[in-house]
Amino acid sequence: MTIKEANITLNVKDLDKSVLFYESLGFKIKSRWSNYYAQLTAPGIVVGLHPTDDKNIPGNSGGVSIGFSTDNLDEARTLLNQMSVSITERQEEGGQFLHFNDPDGTALYFIKTSW
Repeated sequence: MTIKEANITLNVKDLDKSVLFYESLGFKIKSRWSNYYAQLTAPGIVVGLHPTDDKNIPGNSGGVSIGFSTDNLDEARTLLNQMSVSITERQEEGGQFLHFNDPDGTALYFIKTSW
């Protein structure tokens, strides 16, 4: 067996709102099946968005965290501020981080690595 492609699927409450959010971060729509499912891409990752209801989403990301490497944290910070997204900044030996959440609480971060 050969894996041809892989993706991470996130359960979301509002598919349209989530698609717009990820597009604002720079993702591109790869495919969309009406209001049933959407796939968005960024370099090196495919994220699937699957609508669900409140009983299936406990209000957190279930331990999932998705990171995006960048060379320009100032630009990422400006973008998130323009989107009115709350940010937590952190710096450690591995680099600088901007932590934030998508509309359904999935933990996301931008990182500028120090290596």
